[in-house]
Amino acid sequence: MPRRLFLERRTYRQARLQDAARLLPVLGLVLFFGPSFIRGEDPAGSGLLSGWLIYYFSVWLGLIVLAGILSQALMRTDRPDPNAAPPAPDREGGS
Repeated sequence: MPRRLFLERRTYRQARLQDAARLLPVLGLVLFFGPSFIRGEDPAGSGLLSGWLIYYFSVWLGLIVLAGILSQALMRTDRPDPNAAPPAPDREGGS
């Protein structure tokens, strides 16, 4: 099977946006659980609980905003291009 050497800009952009949407949960896991491995102690004992709560809330809100932006961008790329030529009719005619 021959490989496609060139992808249209729209197809390439849609593929990269889908890749970003697939990696968003991984980013969320790293941002949520990474600091718990780094700090290694109970945050309630150190008196910095409010700082960590603000961090987790900010990450949560940031992931929601990022998911919304990716969703809007993906919906824009799914629309048909008004400048594109209509597909050619099938000449084999199955009748």
